[in-house]
Amino acid sequence: MKFASFKIGDRETYGVISSNTLREVNDAFRSSYPDLRSAIAANKLIELEAATVDTAHEVDSVQFLPLIPNPDKILCVGVNYRPHIEEMGREVPDYPVVFVRFAGSQVGHGQAVIRPQVSEQLDFEGELAVVIGKPARHVSRSEALEYVAGYCCFFDGSVRDWQRHTSQFTPGKNFAKSGSIGPYLVTSDEIPEPASLTLSTRINGELMQEGHVADLVFDIPHLIEYCSTFAELLPGDVIATGTPGGVGAARKPPVWLKDGDMVNVDIPGVGSLFNFVVDE
Repeated sequence: MKFASFKIGDRETYGVISSNTLREVNDAFRSSYPDLRSAIAANKLIELEAATVDTAHEVDSVQFLPLIPNPDKILCVGVNYRPHIEEMGREVPDYPVVFVRFAGSQVGHGQAVIRPQVSEQLDFEGELAVVIGKPARHVSRSEALEYVAGYCCFFDGSVRDWQRHTSQFTPGKNFAKSGSIGPYLVTSDEIPEPASLTLSTRINGELMQEGHVADLVFDIPHLIEYCSTFAELLPGDVIATGTPGGVGAARKPPVWLKDGDMVNVDIPGVGSLFNFVVDE
């Protein structure tokens, strides 16, 4: 099944997506579970489909919100594909390189990603993201996938000069509305082997990144095991697994996103996330 968070008029809601239509949850269900995160936490995704209204909305008629508008944590993994490690001149890390993004640093599918006025170095990183389905603490890699609610696309917009101010990535990864997540959650039963997935990033239709999830240095079970050791992962938490090679900063000359560019992160079987770039 596929679930999305979206806005109809002034009302923020969520529901089920099928083909090109969305059906939102009914008032009774939303009164108990006001957002997708709470429905995941209550293990109500199976019941959610039966709790939707009859009226269907065309996907083009709604405003997509970030898939999980209010996550407790967004954990991102850097330099996790060997081609990206090589192009950035780094060594293969001994442990996952983990940094955080704030909820306000991302938008939903179809929404504007903002290039901040203080920099011209907004870069593109397409990624696969994992959404946690139940509390996870000290989880072994052999059991890790049992804690996954589903998967989605992730655009980790990176303001490179601010990212490089120090060894800490946080400033360059958290400008307001500089990244995106969505368009919807594909439940884990539809993706039994996430390592079989491929992903690509296109800018204005031109292929810039292409990678295989099987090529991750630290695979998804490893990341869940590692992250659940230093923090309790909660339902609705997001782990972005890293980006393949081809980023703008590594090109000669560099390729930076500019006003009017269209970014597309595509993962067959998971979704196709589109955003356009505007100057602050």
